[in-house]
Amino acid sequence: MNPVFLNIGGFTIAWYGLLIMLGVVAGIYVGTNYARRRGLNVDLFERMIMWMLFWGIVGARIVFVATSWHMFADIPFPRVLFDIINLRAGGISIHGGLIGGVLVLLYFARKYRINFYEYADLAVPGVAFGIIGGRLGNIMNGTDTVGRVTGWPIGFRWPDSARAFHNGMCVKDPRPDMDLSQYCQNINGQMVMTAPVHFTQLYGVIIGIILSIAAFYWLRSRKPGWAFWQFWLWYSILRAGWEETFRLNPLTVNSYLSQGLDKPGIGLWTDTQVFSVPLILVSIYMLWRIRQRPDTTVEVPVVKTGDVKTT
Repeated sequence: MNPVFLNIGGFTIAWYGLLIMLGVVAGIYVGTNYARRRGLNVDLFERMIMWMLFWGIVGARIVFVATSWHMFADIPFPRVLFDIINLRAGGISIHGGLIGGVLVLLYFARKYRINFYEYADLAVPGVAFGIIGGRLGNIMNGTDTVGRVTGWPIGFRWPDSARAFHNGMCVKDPRPDMDLSQYCQNINGQMVMTAPVHFTQLYGVIIGIILSIAAFYWLRSRKPGWAFWQFWLWYSILRAGWEETFRLNPLTVNSYLSQGLDKPGIGLWTDTQVFSVPLILVSIYMLWRIRQRPDTTVEVPVVKTGDVKTT
């Protein structure tokens, strides 16, 4: 478990970025195939994706910085500006990336007078693939999206060789409920965090796989927006109800916290969980509205064999 995939002359390529990009490429391939089959503008869709990637990254970083300001509050100006934009140091928010991508789609839909949902639906597989890649990258990074200490049998003891994880966890955190250094021991001259934790990175990978499989089922619907809102609904439910419940994140509303070697490792409510509640309600309402609409039939031109000339 090493964050670096490749190091050439001091220039590094991280597993995190590489795996997300592979997921995005796979998503573009799937999305463009669906666009062709549905008679949509493939060139326009590909342009949308490029701008969605750019503004998705910007949005993901903005939301991460806004919700993790404690990491930047003590950094002097102007160095803090560099740290804010330094993506190589890590730190992005999936929700921020999704918001950035949706805003791009809304802009294109308004500018070119196209149906927003017809194109938004096609981006769903790519987002799900990106979640898989991102969470696999989190596993390689070690210190990202760490789980709470748990006494449950599913607790995961990170191997001593995962130095990125142990080096990050064995630094004392001033917030007692976030401090894992209390479980660190010196083993063979190296600090090791010995307590089992929820393997929340793997939970995220499984969520991405579930959403990827479901996306192909949702895309069978010819009601524009069905796949889009199904994704928001089930990502919010699975992320807030499963992954986030066991993840070592600060509690916005401290209604329940039980973590430790003899406890389940559960915390309620984090920023993501609070934000997910209205998002789930809106998704259910939008799906109800979409279900009342008639299916959209797309006529795709068929080329007859007699129209093709050979030389």
